Amino acid sequence: MVKADGCVAIHADGGAYKPLNWMNAPNTLVEEDDRWLITNPKGEELAIHIEESISDMEFEMGVDPGLEKDGVEAHLQELLAAKPQVLEDGLELVRREYPTDIGPVDLLCRSPGGDTVAVEIKRMGEIDGVEQLTRYLERLSHDSRLHPLRGILAATAITQQAKVLAGARGIRCVEVDYDDLRGAPSNHLRLF
Repeated sequence: MVKADGCVAIHADGGAYKPLNWMNAPNTLVEEDDRWLITNPKGEELAIHIEESISDMEFEMGVDPGLEKDGVEAHLQELLAAKPQVLEDGLELVRREYPTDIGPVDLLCRSPGGDTVAVEIKRMGEIDGVEQLTRYLERLSHDSRLHPLRGILAATAITQQAKVLAGARGIRCVEVDYDDLRGAPSNHLRLF
């Protein structure tokens, strides 16, 4: 696939959404009978050898209407900052985007018992989210004012692998329903 901005992406037939290989724009594309040669400004090359051409089509997609995503992490963070008690009874927000020297913690909260709770918010909770929260907790642990300290991974869905790793690290997982957060009166969540 060659996009209008010059990006070239090679996809498998298997339906995967991630390309097997790609060259980000800007590029120079030279089309020959049996291959395409893509070169970027750094001089890196991607050669695509064409064994058989079954179809060669070009589609004009019209004016780009722009992309507006609903339910991205920023929206989840905003909604959970307004209602941290959805994650845990009595939880109160201390600060959004609490700074650490390796990046900001999405939400820093305080429990009724006095615990500091670092909350990492993801649309899809995977192992990388657990790893990220683990790094934040390690950095926050150096500040004695934040003790006792614990973490919550909050997401609309959390993989089984992430739940297992989080449990092994003492991190609680909470799945939240985005639609409920936006306005439905009941809070549907699953605790693990």
